[in-house]
Parts: sequence; structure tokens; C-alpha cells
Amino acid sequence: MQIELIETYLDLMETRSFNRTAERLNLTQSTVSHRMKALEAVLGRPLFARNKGGTQPTAAGLRFHDHAKAIQHQWHEAARAVETAGAYERSMRIGLQHDLAAHYAGDWLAAVRKELPGTSIYLEVDYSKQMNRDLAAGDLDLAILYTPHHLPDLHYEPIGDVRYELVSNKVTRIGDVKPEDYIQAVYSPAFDRLHRQALPHLSTAPIASGETTAIMALMAKLGGSAYVMAPDALRLVRSGAVSRVQDVEPIPQTVYAAVNVRTRHAHQHRRIISLLQALLAT
Repeated sequence: MQIELIETYLDLMETRSFNRTAERLNLTQSTVSHRMKALEAVLGRPLFARNKGGTQPTAAGLRFHDHAKAIQHQWHEAARAVETAGAYERSMRIGLQHDLAAHYAGDWLAAVRKELPGTSIYLEVDYSKQMNRDLAAGDLDLAILYTPHHLPDLHYEPIGDVRYELVSNKVTRIGDVKPEDYIQAVYSPAFDRLHRQALPHLSTAPIASGETTAIMALMAKLGGSAYVMAPDALRLVRSGAVSRVQDVEPIPQTVYAAVNVRTRHAHQHRRIISLLQALLAT
């Protein structure tokens, strides 16, 4: 069975439109129709019904969905394994939340290389939203992220926490922080909720970002106050560039590991996750 048939079917399950799927996949509508007819011929059942209300999956089309996603995931795994075949027995594609990369990527991957010398690693630094999508599509084998989406084929587990502290190069007390000089951090929906509860008057700042590196650059250029990761706060305070803002608590952010449900107990996945879990604990 050609993987193009599976991926066209999965896209059609999302769009419920032959025209829209054709646009998204850069195909003609007739090609989309041909692929679905070919897939239906292989399975011996119609997968979609087209009527005035649009395109709807049949009972067979609905039942095939989970199997199709599994086939797509296995195909991507197989293609990567063949592509990277060489001196290594296995390969892993790992996603890592932007803010964690600077402080944990080096020590983490050094430990992974020591523990799993037969595994090659490709590390992709990204945001949670995209990593959830890539995991579901089979483009990542494992992701470390801030925001789980709890998709049906994915398994999430909390593995630790990081802290964000409020620092400033203008003031030293929370009562002196002005909204117009505040750079709002939106690292995740969970972080944003805690921030709004703690500092509702600073939750509509004129400038906001979801990455510590960008926030520190903005603070250095524009001046002001912002939440940054605790290690960055410590470094900046020691350098004299900023002061900690008093009378305000740090905001914690839970870190999650995410994998496909089929590989949640795989040895190399468990070792890679546990190595980062140990780093977060220290």
C-alpha cells in the first residue's frame, strides 16, 4: 500500500473536503479522488460519502483512522531508520522546548551518548504546539515540552519543574513595576494562568514573548521587568545587569515528556527521559 494513499486519507479526515485536501497537498482534486478510490479498492469498502452536506467518512472510514495513523507513524520510523543507517543501531528524533535547550541540551545529550552509544540523535528545538503535531505525525520519536495536548496516540508524563523569576533593570520592588515597562512572558497556557492570578495588573503588557532569550534581549534593549528562567536570573543578577524584584514569588513550570503510546515502555525512550528527569531534579 502506498504511503501517499494513507496520508491523503488522513488529510481528508481533517478537512472533510476534497478541494481543501488538494490545496493542502498541492494536488489536483482528481488526484485526491483517484487516491481514495485506490485505497477503497484495497480495503474493499467506501471510506467517504460525498453529498450536499460535504464529505463525511463512512463507518469504515472512521474505523480505519487509528490504523492509518499507526501505519503513517511506522512508515516515518522505517524511512528514518533506513535513511540514517550506518554506524548506529538506532536513531531518535527528539524535540525540546526552546527555553530548556540552553540549560539542559548539552548535559542531557552528553549523558545520552554515554548511556546509548549505539543511538544517533537529531535534536529539534521548538514550541509545544508544533512538537505535539510532529509527534502525532510520526516526525518526532520523543518530545520534552511545556504544554501537552493529550492527543489519542500520545502518552504524556510530568518529569519535573523549572522556575521563572521576576527580574528588572529599573526597579527592585513589585509595587514599582509599571505596566508600560513590563515585558510579559507567556511561556505556556499554564504559566499564563499562574501569572494572571499573581499579577493581574501586569497581564496586558504592550510587549510579550514566549522565549527567555527574546525577553532578555528586549529587556536589555528597552529596559524594564520580566520573568526569566531561574539560571538566567542568577547569571544576570551576578553580573549586575538586573536585580531580583522583591515581594513576588517565582512561577513554576511543569516539564512533560511525550511519546507515542506504542513506545512509552521502550528501553531507549525510558533511559533518555530518565536522564533529563535527573538533570531537572538538580
